[in-house]
Amino acid sequence: MSLSRVENPCFLLFLLVFQAIFILILYQGGPSNVFRGFLESHQIQDYSKTHDVYTNLSFFTQAPNEEAMPYCSVQSPIFVGPLTVTFRVLPSERMIIQKNPLVQSGGRYRPPHCLAHYKSAILVAYRNQEKYLRHLLYYLHPFLQRQQLSYSIYLIQQMGNGTFNRAKLLNVGVREALKDEDWDCLILHDVDLVPENDYNLYVCDEYYPKHMASAMDKFQYNLPYKSFFGGVSALTPEHYMKMNGFPNTYWGDDGENDDIATRIQLAGMKIVRTPSHLGRYRVMDYKKETEIQESWRRPASRHNTRKTWKDDGMNSLEFKLLSRRKHPLYTNITVDIGYVPPFS
Repeated sequence: MSLSRVENPCFLLFLLVFQAIFILILYQGGPSNVFRGFLESHQIQDYSKTHDVYTNLSFFTQAPNEEAMPYCSVQSPIFVGPLTVTFRVLPSERMIIQKNPLVQSGGRYRPPHCLAHYKSAILVAYRNQEKYLRHLLYYLHPFLQRQQLSYSIYLIQQMGNGTFNRAKLLNVGVREALKDEDWDCLILHDVDLVPENDYNLYVCDEYYPKHMASAMDKFQYNLPYKSFFGGVSALTPEHYMKMNGFPNTYWGDDGENDDIATRIQLAGMKIVRTPSHLGRYRVMDYKKETEIQESWRRPASRHNTRKTWKDDGMNSLEFKLLSRRKHPLYTNITVDIGYVPPFS
């Protein structure tokens, strides 16, 4: 480039305007909008050509000087897109640990070569589902590492054999996870779902709660109904508190996701969804025959969400923390959340 061109006022003005526009695009909408612009350029996804979930992980090596570590690139250089997901062979915990040497105690990971732009806590309500858990950990750890995230995986385990209460366990997980870190995003993740495309970024939308599992194979890669908010979702701590979290009073009926969809609306927000060509998930060991014979319908709610949402949630959460233990691949939080009240 010639010196005369650099000194040209018009050219300098063009450079200044271009830089200003770029910075505005980069920061005005927060990380989610930056990533959204990147993802929209990848509309064609060929799921007939899939990749191993551990592809390219060796690309990341430890930086020689951690104090002078640069920030990670906004767009990870090792995305592969569609992933090969199969549940035929159950991976051992030892094998998963060996394949993820950079994952630290408690299931914590930070990129070794750069400073992450984003911190996400993965919260999994759990009880006696070891087979599902091992598959999830096998696929999710490399999936998240390739996105250059700082993350930790939490299992919130319900004590005893009482009726399962996923919603209340997730409230507990949020409360406990926020003691560890000022997380940018809370990912609420079913234990039996595995993502099929690493362009499905585990980051929050800045403005609204995000539904990520927008296309499950269980539902022929469609939503079962318009307001569905189940499977995997992403909320900032501010979103979560604004709608008072999940209800604590859903015992075993799986209706809490619709309660949340209503709470989001009542709190003045709306649901955004990951595009279906990216938000694809495989469900582990579901009964295909049952799904074919009985179409999915929105479950009838037994709760008056409009009257209860401000009083039933994070502000009324009660539980007893029994143990908090760091495992090699996750942090296990075991709690006593009580039992389903009679006649509820």
